[in-house]
Amino acid sequence: MNLRNVYDSRRIWKLMLLLVSLILVAGFIWISNNLVKDLAKQERDRMEIWADATKELASMSNEPATDADGNITMPTDIDFLFSIIERNHNIPVLLVDDKDQILQYRNFKLPEPIDSLNPLALSKANEQYLKEKLISLKKSPNKIDIKIDSDTTQHLYYEDSDVLRRLAYYPYIQLAVLLLFLAIAYFALISVKKAEQNKVWVGLSKETAHQLGTPISSLMAWTQLLDSMGVDKSIVADMDKDVNRLSKIADRFSKIGSMPDKELAFINEAVETSLEYMSKRIPKRVTLTIHLANEENCGVMLCQSLFEWVMENLTKNAVDAMGGEGKIDISVRSRGQQNVTILVADTGKGIPRKNFKTVFNPGYTTKKRGWGLGLTLVKRIIEEYHDGKIFVKESEVGKGTTFCIEIPIVNGNDK
Repeated sequence: MNLRNVYDSRRIWKLMLLLVSLILVAGFIWISNNLVKDLAKQERDRMEIWADATKELASMSNEPATDADGNITMPTDIDFLFSIIERNHNIPVLLVDDKDQILQYRNFKLPEPIDSLNPLALSKANEQYLKEKLISLKKSPNKIDIKIDSDTTQHLYYEDSDVLRRLAYYPYIQLAVLLLFLAIAYFALISVKKAEQNKVWVGLSKETAHQLGTPISSLMAWTQLLDSMGVDKSIVADMDKDVNRLSKIADRFSKIGSMPDKELAFINEAVETSLEYMSKRIPKRVTLTIHLANEENCGVMLCQSLFEWVMENLTKNAVDAMGGEGKIDISVRSRGQQNVTILVADTGKGIPRKNFKTVFNPGYTTKKRGWGLGLTLVKRIIEEYHDGKIFVKESEVGKGTTFCIEIPIVNGNDK
């Protein structure tokens, strides 16, 4: 199994875990909503009982009962009716007549204290508050009409209790907290994973540079010996080039993991130097064209050896994408006084839009044999070591791809 298969497998597991989490959260919200509906129904039932008690008390006051001597008597259940009304301590209730005159109110948080001796005597602020509350309550379904007699109807409006409101919002608050926790856990995991990957990158790079060091030194000594033995100098010169190439590769690996030294370089010259090696080694059926910036002295801060690695990787990927036949067009442009842009365009098989970002992930490759680390390394060099950006500017399957590199331009004051 190559790195791409491993990456795809992990991605599938992540999606499955995310799906299971969403199902559990949806189930939790569904259960909570059902509880809210049940509690709302219970509060509605309580308000209907409250309305019945109010109706009975109003009927008693309109037609008081009398005994045989004509004296007014109070029914034995009047205390029970009053207790029904008085025991409502959590549901805000507003009772009005047909003319919206306030007859009774309970459990509202009024702006001013109530006169305990005369609770129905409302201050202007409290009266205004209740009138505004009545307007808003009329827009809600929480209303019960109380038919006192043929000529009198009272209207009972009520709000959801604090308990019901908290329960209604609770699952969403809990969901927000859960999502926040998952986000923190995800970014923490990504940070740890990235740190581990960095350690692997650094360790592998340093070890590669170390392992190459000894045979390269030996090869240098052998070329010197061959030169002293009178071997054809053109052969020795070609061997020197390859040995120097190996030495440059080892130097590149040694720079991974630590911030490399950068020097002021002119972008036109840097691009030409970077492509000098690859231009002589690409297939003859591949046409490489370079368009340099108009500004000859467009300066950037570069680690030349790592920048050469970037350009060689992009060029080699373009050759592979075209199957060894096609056109590669490299353009250098300056964007005002901020960035220099390098476009690497090919006429290869292209990249689907959905993969514009994933091509830079470790393990992504379309080759049967390959680690899928080239573009990951390119992105690291440009963005982490040169404060630039690299992205797929445009691509069309079957027609080609254009990669874009942006590197900050050095102004005279920045040198």
